[in-house]
Amino acid sequence: MGSHDSNIRGAGPEPGDFESLVDRHYGALYRFAMSLTRNESEAGDLVQDTFLVWASKGQTLRDPSKAKAWLFTTLHRKFLEGRRRITRFPEVELEEAEGALPSIEPEAVNRLDGRTLLALVGEVETQYRAPVALFYLEDYSYAEIAEVLDIPLGTVKSRIARGLAQLKGLVSRGPPAPPEGGGR
Repeated sequence: MGSHDSNIRGAGPEPGDFESLVDRHYGALYRFAMSLTRNESEAGDLVQDTFLVWASKGQTLRDPSKAKAWLFTTLHRKFLEGRRRITRFPEVELEEAEGALPSIEPEAVNRLDGRTLLALVGEVETQYRAPVALFYLEDYSYAEIAEVLDIPLGTVKSRIARGLAQLKGLVSRGPPAPPEGGGR
């Protein structure tokens, strides 16, 4: 691959190259923030706050290839702080939840456009929204999601499965409510 190795998912720019970091990760962070907040202004603020934290603390990151995960983790923590509520979500292991999980027809999800899917993910309950968004919208692995959200791997799997079950119900219900702040 040679000079294109820096384009591999997860590879980060040099620690001092702030503009490159913003260019590389802004879109993905904004999509993640929209999936969490369902509000354009709030999502933009979360992304801006995340880059502000990077500007003051990110240079201490020893491994530049971890910049993307660091940014997503920071954004998620900012989202949780912004809600001003600390709630412990029930931790359910996948094995305990298997009987309650439906099968998912890929055709139903394949019929959705990106904007509709983003709006539907925004309607999934908060504790399931971040894992679902990271897995389906940002193509993170279970292990990466566990690291970003600082939760056990089994919990990631359970939350994705439960969030996907909610998403399936939302898809079968019909078109989602538009995000606050209108669309483009």
